[in-house]
This record gives sequence, C-alpha cells and structure tokens, in this order.
Amino acid sequence: MPETLRELWLRGLAFNDAAPADVLVRLLEEAAGEAGLLMCEGRDLPDAVVDEALHHPVERIRRALAHNLHVDPARLAPLASDPSGLVRANFARGSRHQPRWVRPLPYDILATFLTAREGGEDGRLSEQDIIGELWCSRQIPLSFAQDMAGHDHPALRTSAAYQWQSLSAAQRDALLDDPDPGVRKAARESSWVLDPEAVEARLPPIGSRHAVSVLCSYALSPAVVELCFAHDLVNPLARNRHTPADALARLAHHPDTEIRRLIATRPDLGPAAAELRQDPDADVRMRARLQPSIRTWVEFDAVQRVVDHGRDCTCPITKPATEPSPDWFAACAASGEPVLRRVAASRPGLPADLVEALAQDEDEGVRIRLACHHPLAPPHLLLDVFVTRPAHRPHLLTLPAFPRTGLTHLIGHPDPEVRALAAADPDLRRPPVDDPDESVRRAAAANPSLAPETLETLLTDLRTAEGAAANPSLPADRMHALLDHCLNGAATAQAAAGRR
Repeated sequence: MPETLRELWLRGLAFNDAAPADVLVRLLEEAAGEAGLLMCEGRDLPDAVVDEALHHPVERIRRALAHNLHVDPARLAPLASDPSGLVRANFARGSRHQPRWVRPLPYDILATFLTAREGGEDGRLSEQDIIGELWCSRQIPLSFAQDMAGHDHPALRTSAAYQWQSLSAAQRDALLDDPDPGVRKAARESSWVLDPEAVEARLPPIGSRHAVSVLCSYALSPAVVELCFAHDLVNPLARNRHTPADALARLAHHPDTEIRRLIATRPDLGPAAAELRQDPDADVRMRARLQPSIRTWVEFDAVQRVVDHGRDCTCPITKPATEPSPDWFAACAASGEPVLRRVAASRPGLPADLVEALAQDEDEGVRIRLACHHPLAPPHLLLDVFVTRPAHRPHLLTLPAFPRTGLTHLIGHPDPEVRALAAADPDLRRPPVDDPDESVRRAAAANPSLAPETLETLLTDLRTAEGAAANPSLPADRMHALLDHCLNGAATAQAAAGRR
C-alpha cells in the first residue's frame, strides 16, 4: 500500500463526523502519526476520546488537545494543571487558527492559571510565562477585572488591580484598602494612572513609545496637554478619554483630517460636534452626524467597533464588558445612518423582528454584519455572504445555522470554494468526484449520497481517498479495517527501521 494512501486514509478517518469513539481512540496510537494530532486539535471529540487524550502519556497528544476550540473548555480543565508546562502554555494560548469568535475560558480555569505557583513539573516554563500567554490569547473576558475585584483569592484581586481603569470607583477604593498587603501594593502601583499630577511627574520622554501609550489613556494635567500641542503630538489626545473639553475644541479645528475624524464621535465633544457636521471631509461629517446618538463611552465603544472597519473586516468578535441598552440598539436599527444599523446588526442579542428587517437592509455592510454576528441571521443570508465575500467564509462555516443542503445550484460556480460547498450537499445526485480542484473532489468523495461500491473505488484513488475515508456513510467495521491496514503497516515499517 503506498505510504501516501495510508496517510490519506488516516487524515480522512480523523475528520469523519460519523467515526465512533473506538475508531478515533485508535488514532491516538503512535503509529497513526500526525493524523492523531490533527484530530485532537481540529475537531469536536466524543467524551471517551477526550478522556483518553487528556491523560495520554505522549505529551504531543495533550499539547494538540490544548489547542482545541471545538471541545467545551470545561472538559479540558485538567490541562491547566498538566504536569507539562508546554501543555499548560498551549491551553493558555488557545487555538492557533485565531477564530473570529473568541471563546472565553471559564473563571475556574482562569483562576487555576492565575493562582499557580509553578509552571509545570517539567520546569521548562514559569507560571509567569504561561500567564503571559493567557493575557495575549483574548480568552480572558473583558469583564474579568470587574468580576474578580472582590474575589476571595488575593492573586485574583491583584490581577484586577492591575486593570485599574476597568474598575468602578468603589472597587478601586476597596482594593486600596484591601486586607492583603500584596493587593494594596498592586492598587497603589496602578492608581497613579488617574492622577494627572502623578502622570505628569512620571511622563516618559516625549516621542518614546511608552510616552505615547501614557498619553493615549492616562489622566493628563494641563501642562501635559500643552506639551502635546507644542510637539504636535495630538493623535494621543484625540484618543484619550481624559482629554479636557478645551483641548477637544482645539482639535476640532486641527488641519489633520485624521485628528478630526478621531474626535468626531466622542460623547464628550460638546459644541464642536455641530462644527464638524460641516467639515470639508465627508467621513468627518458622517461621523459627526453619528455623535448625537452617542451619549456614553459604552455606546462610543459599540460604534467604534464598526465605524473604522470595512465590509471584509475579520477582527475578533468578543463579548464586551458592558453593553448599551436594548433600546439604544433598537434606535440604531431604525436609524437612517447605515453605520448605526451596522452597529445594531453586530449585537447577537438583537430581537428577531429587528433581525428580519436588517436581513433585507439595502446596505451590504449591514447584511454582512448580521450574517457574521447574529445567531438568528437567516440561512439564505449566510449563504449569500459566503458566496460574495470570501473573507468571511471560514467564520460562516462554523455557524450552526449555515445551510448544508439546497446548494446544488452552485455546483457549476467558478469559485472552487463555492463548488466544494455544493459538492458536499447530500441532496446532490452526482457528486463531482472528477472536478479539477482537489478541495472539490475531497468534498464530493465525502458526500454521504455516494453508493457503497463507488465509495470503495474512491478509497483506492489518491485523488479522492481522503474524502472517501471521511465519508460518514462508511461503515464502522470498514473504518476499523482501514485502520488495521494503516496501523499494522506502520508498526511493521517501524520495526523494520529499528532492525536496520
């Protein structure tokens, strides 16, 4: 049996949705090679397979499972305290493929990471190395600091203290007076960011990267504001929520269009908003028209997540720490401004009647946002966006409402990704197993409508073997027979290599 055919069978079986647990467990054997690793990382798994992989003696198996975004993270909780620091780090890092919808980890798993006293029995990584991976992974909910500020464990209150501006005034006061000296120390070290005089005293040299970070987000004294104007370093002022009203009025007349654009939707803009609605730049005027609808920083954040992004934006979708009211989103859905309707379409909790209206919106950006963000977006809309906007295809294919049937009209589409989708439709009478594109042939060979004798022929063809092995109509005993060929052959080859 050609080695390549063996590999194709193994990969196909690894991603066969109908493969029973006893088939998938066999793929964890060393003889299965990369197929077992790909399976552990790349698909949902039965509980029996998860249990086997969680406690597998081969570290590579556990490391692959740690990257899995299909299995409920609560089932993967033991990986947060795995003996291997590399396994822990992979779990903290999350998926390698950066999905659009970032799945937050449960708080008990986050607590395990953040309260760990070591980075694994193997000593290859420290607990701080792993926590660094966690903070960069986007798996920590944006509401985490607010929720942890009153936690029983001081390490979690310390983590909250270092996110000072995410906390309420009452939470800050409580942390400054915390019974734990380490928490009090963290609170004092963080509190200076809201003290304009302290910020002025600690300001790094103007022009340095650290200075820009400070000027973008910390409280600024009048002297620091004037220093920014003197050095024409006003972009951070336009972004900083602590910039005073008189400085915003000056920025409204700045010759740089980008500066005027940045401040045009701020809820604290004041009278300058009316001036910017007459701005010579069309984008500035549009943003200034939105400003009367933005009364709070929470509403500002909701608009900013949309206004600066085009139709093919694939930025991560995360749940905000706080959201505007449902009434505000309803008003956005009925707005004459397309950007505000896009904001409404981006809210997963928007009511069904508004979803129905926005699904027919004349603005393509509204329809795309709805398709990518709302669980009630109609299947025909998901399909339309899939066909017309390739950038969103990987995300759309993960959505439960995405249609898998009724696609036969797309089988002649010039785009092979679209043909591959249609080739998998079980209602298709003659799946195109001879299509010139490999992905279409693979999808066609995995179509459950194929006759058993046809499937057997496809299993022996290098062009279709992987898809045929992934076909859910393949009987379980045939799957085991294929594994017998693959694994026994591999074991024999390994033994022969050892003898040499």
